[in-house]
Amino acid sequence: MDNQDIFKKEYKFSGTFFKGVVGLFLVSLIFLVVVIAVNQIKGSRYIGKYPEGQNTITVEGTGKIYAKPDLAVTSFSVQIEQKTVAGAMDENAKKMNAIIEAIKKTGINEKDIKTTNFYVYPRYEWRGSGVVCLAFPCPSPDQTRVLVGYEVTQTLEVKIRDMAKIGDTIKIATDLGANQINDVSFTIDNVDELKNQARAEAIKQAREKAKDLASQLNVRLIGVVGFQDGGGIGIPRMAEGYAMGIGGGEDKSETPQIETGESVIESNVSIIYEIN
Repeated sequence: MDNQDIFKKEYKFSGTFFKGVVGLFLVSLIFLVVVIAVNQIKGSRYIGKYPEGQNTITVEGTGKIYAKPDLAVTSFSVQIEQKTVAGAMDENAKKMNAIIEAIKKTGINEKDIKTTNFYVYPRYEWRGSGVVCLAFPCPSPDQTRVLVGYEVTQTLEVKIRDMAKIGDTIKIATDLGANQINDVSFTIDNVDELKNQARAEAIKQAREKAKDLASQLNVRLIGVVGFQDGGGIGIPRMAEGYAMGIGGGEDKSETPQIETGESVIESNVSIIYEIN
């Protein structure tokens, strides 16, 4: 047997051995994937559930924290009507810029002042036969639509962190030309800490209920196997459209007295205990 035959036999042996190793690896890999998949399917049956046959009791608790709002959010608009876009925008800009500068002088931070809307609308009337018609359809068939001017509306949102300045801010805006006060609402700037306090109170109440119930049933609490948390914050809110149509820079108004009231932060929890 020459060297060439020996080389061919060794090559065939090596190839067969390599194929065997690869085949064994693939079989092992497939087996591993199948095992993992089966385990995941089995495990998914218990997602969000506690084991079958487990003895449990469910108790609920409510926690409430009362606090005065420390942040007011108001928005107001300057609405101007003129025959030309330039005229309406110029008058609107002068009044709104004056309002912004005056509000800044009260100590309100620039980051708490934001323009939320700016609209420009053409205004039309239906005219003909000596009759002016503002609606459609008009009574006469020979009515024609005529452009009579433009309306420019700019809305400003202001966050007021000093509750004593709410009335003064509204008065400044209306005295300088704001003719729509759209909304005044109240909130708590850093409410997370109060939410945590309310949750802690709710959990404490639920835990006491669980202890009392376990004592009455003559069972022992093992541990928590389920928990749900809910709740929210109730915020006093003034109705939209407050002071609608006031201001315009013509009549000086009295400073409105704004009462913030009190907010309640509530947490409702449900706890499932294992017992024996």
